[in-house]
Amino acid sequence: MFDPTAFDNMKVVIEGALYDRDIDGDIIITDRNDVINLAKMSRLFDLSFRLQDGISIAKVELNSPLINLAAELLPSVQTEQLAGCYVRLEFLLEQEKAPDYVLLKNVLLDIWGESRDISLVSQNHPLDGDKKSITILIVEFGRLITEDHMEDLVEMIDFMITTLVQFDN
Repeated sequence: MFDPTAFDNMKVVIEGALYDRDIDGDIIITDRNDVINLAKMSRLFDLSFRLQDGISIAKVELNSPLINLAAELLPSVQTEQLAGCYVRLEFLLEQEKAPDYVLLKNVLLDIWGESRDISLVSQNHPLDGDKKSITILIVEFGRLITEDHMEDLVEMIDFMITTLVQFDN
């Protein structure tokens, strides 16, 4: 019988919670990827969504490199404290003009707190007459997330939705 890893368990919980919100009509799932990288022996899962009437997109990403999978699968290593994955959140905003980056960062700090690693990436095409600006805001937790944080993963969805509401207004 297959014994799921911490990554598998966390993936199923976050995916199920997001699809429940989709069924309830709170969000619309826009993309989903479940990748096994055989060259690096790592796992990556991401799921993107937006609000029903929203334009900004949120993406939650779970990443489990080889060391984290090996910690569970190889009992001789005895490094159970490494059993888990890393969580990264992205918020994609497409706007007609460049936004107020300080304001966007402050929204993230207010919602996610000062202890998160927050970065911003801005993209635009300099020859494009529309002058559309794409901003990607990234929230990283800077630590390994384990199965002990399962409830936090589900609660995180509410914070992601709150963030989208702020960005779409």
